[in-house]
Amino acid sequence: MAVKNTTLAKNLRKRPTDAENILWLHLRLKNMEGLKFRRQQPIGEYIVDFVCFEKKLIIELDGSQHLAIKGKEKDKERDEWLQSQGFKVRRVLNNEIFENLEGALEFIRDSCKSPSP
Repeated sequence: MAVKNTTLAKNLRKRPTDAENILWLHLRLKNMEGLKFRRQQPIGEYIVDFVCFEKKLIIELDGSQHLAIKGKEKDKERDEWLQSQGFKVRRVLNNEIFENLEGALEFIRDSCKSPSP
């Protein structure tokens, strides 16, 4: 599973969504509170959109499929597992990146400032 996830993560990094590209500009090179973020990072059986290991903070960008009942159920299961590993999971809708980038960045900045779990 680990090799499969690593390969998939590399492929995802090569083909980011528009929302991921925009957010990555603000997270990369320690642009967010001086913290190092990685993108499309395998953790267990999952691949997370962005993670800061120092703060044990995961940022997930969600499209409309995450708003459906099935998507919410999968996200809940995934979030619970990641939280059991000591991570905080914060979800941001793609629309927030396009329509309220400053608000989304402030939400992430506040998450970076709160204590690690």
